[in-house]
Amino acid sequence: MSTDEPRWLTSIEQRAWRSHLSAHKLLSHRLDRELHEFGLSLNDYEILVNLSESPRRRMRMSDLADATVQSRSRLSHQISRMEAAGLVTRESCDDDRRGTFAVLTDHGWETILRVAPHHVAGVRQHFIDRLTDDQLHDLQRALDPVIDHLKSLR
Repeated sequence: MSTDEPRWLTSIEQRAWRSHLSAHKLLSHRLDRELHEFGLSLNDYEILVNLSESPRRRMRMSDLADATVQSRSRLSHQISRMEAAGLVTRESCDDDRRGTFAVLTDHGWETILRVAPHHVAGVRQHFIDRLTDDQLHDLQRALDPVIDHLKSLR
């Protein structure tokens, strides 16, 4: 056990940390509630976006889990729910018997096309339009080193 004193957060560090947590939780909650009007969760939407932007609208399940920062088990349950809703299907990988693809169905594609404008309007209303272009650039520059660090730990 280490006898070193913890490096407690300074007042400004604590305020910044808590502001980040509050903004993230409140924004995620609001966007999730708005997607519920379309029968989707924020997690569903993120999966649909990833699949819609992938070649042939398909991704290996392991890559999709990494892209959405979910465990393979959690993603598998999520995909099962989305399969039941007709949004995605699973297909086996021809070159790897253990691998599985998640594939966007036509219904899933139609859903993302219908829902995306509403979601983007919510992102704009609750986040983008609250900040200036300079603040958005500063925010990106501030968060990029955190993202890079956390990705390096995977």
